[in-house]
Amino acid sequence: MEFEPRIVGFLCNWCAYSGADLAGVSRIHSAPNVRSVRVMCTGRVDPTFVLRAFELGADGVLIAGCHPGDCHYAEGNYKAMRRGVALKMLLKARGVDPRRLRVEWISAAEGEKYARVVNEMTEEIRGLGPLHPAAAPEPAATASA
Repeated sequence: MEFEPRIVGFLCNWCAYSGADLAGVSRIHSAPNVRSVRVMCTGRVDPTFVLRAFELGADGVLIAGCHPGDCHYAEGNYKAMRRGVALKMLLKARGVDPRRLRVEWISAAEGEKYARVVNEMTEEIRGLGPLHPAAAPEPAATASA
């Protein structure tokens, strides 16, 4: 059985979440590995949310929000950008590959970009393997005769 990554996506209500919705209603194919959490702004994604997602079994975390300069809350995405850099350094210090965290800017009109980002991230995490090997599915046992 092939490893299927579990990815938690913190998506801005105004842009990335709407972009994900557009991808869905437009029937643009994207990997089903992202479990979306709608947040009002990526600037409100506390770093402990990201760390907790990893602790609870996520293989990757996506933070996606409005493009810089387009935040509905003025500067929330800049805060998310700074936190993303700090979180990647913290993950690396804890022995977690920083590629498991991705910060992206996706507008409500970019359904295709949302699908591309999700597909790319899913493949990258699949290549890295499970973060928690004990949680990975075990190969089917062969019957001995």
